[in-house]
Amino acid sequence: MTFEISFAIIGFIGLFIFFSSFFTVKQQSAVVVERFGKFLSVRNSGLQIKIPVFDRIAGRVNLKIQQLDVIIETKTQDNVFIKMKVSVQFKVIQDKVYDAFYKLEYPHDQITAYVFDVVRAEVPKLKLDDVFERKDDIAIAVKRELNDAMMTYGYDIINTLVTDIDPDIQVKNAMNRINAADREKTAAEFEAESSRIRIVAKAKAEAESKRLQGQGIADQRREIARGLVESVEVLNNVGINSQEASALIVVTQHYDTLQAIGADTNSNLILLPNSPQAATDMLNNMVASFAASNQVGEMMKRKTPKIEKNTSRFTDMPENPENPDITV
Repeated sequence: MTFEISFAIIGFIGLFIFFSSFFTVKQQSAVVVERFGKFLSVRNSGLQIKIPVFDRIAGRVNLKIQQLDVIIETKTQDNVFIKMKVSVQFKVIQDKVYDAFYKLEYPHDQITAYVFDVVRAEVPKLKLDDVFERKDDIAIAVKRELNDAMMTYGYDIINTLVTDIDPDIQVKNAMNRINAADREKTAAEFEAESSRIRIVAKAKAEAESKRLQGQGIADQRREIARGLVESVEVLNNVGINSQEASALIVVTQHYDTLQAIGADTNSNLILLPNSPQAATDMLNNMVASFAASNQVGEMMKRKTPKIEKNTSRFTDMPENPENPDITV
């Protein structure tokens, strides 16, 4: 019975040792194997074998691309404090797993220190606006410095990105106000230009309208004058002289005006005089006025020859011999 128990224990230990000889390594990872505390080999993905008791797994190394986000607070050249977020993408070089495992214990702390050093050396040389414009240059400087430093430890820097630049809240508010003012200025310039175009177009349209309106009025007056001439000729043919015909036409236009005023229900115009005898009085006054004008014209014609005769007589008189400037 004791022999059977001992055999079972030995068999169990043997099975344990046998199965502990095998181990697996996941994809995109590596295993460091040591023998008696000394580096033996690096095992890659798949099923691997080691000698139990003598060999042991010292550690596993991730070969995937990793990302480290570093937040740095620094000051610009124009004394503005900002917080920058720099994302560093890196991985362990597969051929340098030994260096990555044995030479550097805390890679994240090492990378963070280099990022702080580079950013705080580059940003104080730039103003705030330049930091936003040249963030790619800062990222390139960080990557260059990290590559030179971390390659020795078996790390490859894939990329560095400046993913966030966060100024002080008061500075951000001031920048927003400046941006808003610039946009309002641009909008005002566009609105002014649009108003100018509308005003010019309206002025051109009004000028064209006035031109056409004036042409229409001129044509209208021309036709009215032609009609008046024809009306006077018709009245002359029936024995009415020109003065009476003109007066009659004026009276006719007076009644036409009254008719037009009466047709407009919203008109507030009052034409005076507006009595029934107004037209007759107007006609008589105009005829008398034309007759008086004719008489004055005839008198002026008769006086003109006498004035010319007297003027010629004074011109022909001899000069005073004692004083040639005085004529007798």
